[in-house]
Amino acid sequence: MTESLRTPLAKVRGLGSAKGGTQHFWLQRLTAIALIPLTVWFALSIASLASADQGAVQSWMQSPLSATLMISFLVAGFWHMKLGIQVVIEDYVHGEAAKITCLIANSLVSIFLGLAATLSVLKMLLGS
Repeated sequence: MTESLRTPLAKVRGLGSAKGGTQHFWLQRLTAIALIPLTVWFALSIASLASADQGAVQSWMQSPLSATLMISFLVAGFWHMKLGIQVVIEDYVHGEAAKITCLIANSLVSIFLGLAATLSVLKMLLGS
């Protein structure tokens, strides 16, 4: 007979691995891997535009490749941020109401900032 490492209370409550952490782990790693080449592209692009005026930056952003890479950078970055902050909240906010409030706020702020940044890129892409 094998002994379980679970406490008797955990056995009664049926608590155990929720199996949700694996997906979160891989999504965070996937966004981190995507951000490596996108961050290099972004840094080199910004460096090349350091002395450019607004018109040159807008002209550069009107390239479909630049706009696509910028939106990809923004989506990966904000998604990665949301996942990272979620882990911090889950680990360090102990009150259930405060934890749920912080998780909802994290999602809403991430979505709002991501949409605002993406709409800014689309506005420059479309030239309006």
